[in-house]
Amino acid sequence: MGKILCAGLGPGDPDLISVRADRTIRAATHVAHFRKAGRAGQARRIVEGMLRPDVTELAMEYPVTTELPFDSPGYTKALAGFYDDWANRLADLAQGQDVVVLCEGDPFLYGSFMHLHSRLQGRAEIEVIPGIPGMAGCWTVTGQPITWGDDVLTVLMGTLPEGDLVRHARAADALVIMKTGRNLPKVRRALAAAGRLEAAFLVERGTMPGQRVARLSEVDGADCPYFAIVIVHGHGRRPEMPE
Repeated sequence: MGKILCAGLGPGDPDLISVRADRTIRAATHVAHFRKAGRAGQARRIVEGMLRPDVTELAMEYPVTTELPFDSPGYTKALAGFYDDWANRLADLAQGQDVVVLCEGDPFLYGSFMHLHSRLQGRAEIEVIPGIPGMAGCWTVTGQPITWGDDVLTVLMGTLPEGDLVRHARAADALVIMKTGRNLPKVRRALAAAGRLEAAFLVERGTMPGQRVARLSEVDGADCPYFAIVIVHGHGRRPEMPE
């Protein structure tokens, strides 16, 4: 009997992969990774040069990404079938050997693996190796602490309705908005309505080649790739600095 190991890859820089995940990936004979059809996939790019020459790779290609609204019945049905199918395939494969599944960031923080994890319960032994969350890599490259003192950190999805984004942004101390992409114009409007736009940063491909850190107010609303996160730093109670 083998098991399924999900290795968190961190925010994108291979040097930020944990020692445990690095060791597991280099020893793996079977490696599965998510990707968009026709693309190499970000997870696979991160581990370039780390895999064994004789490794068997399993590319788990999403049937849909941005072609349909994420909350539409068609999107939900397509993704559910995709995860069902791959859970079956991985469970069967793990009957004979270990299988390593790659996941950007931390697998249990909005990671795609969680959908497989829930479907694999009782069917295979599972081990999850945590990773540095992508958002941690992004707020670090801004050069500023994300939280101070008693700040409350709020994490939002750009897919939320605009009114919800405004409400949360007004109440938040420190703020992270993920899944921006085509939602960036909506995110900008919401932050402007909440009075937070001037304090917001857009971090594109944080810790990866091509990294860009810019004030969100200075970025074209249509200029946002998939790997981008909006950061608004908190400014709570801070210890008094000695004179």
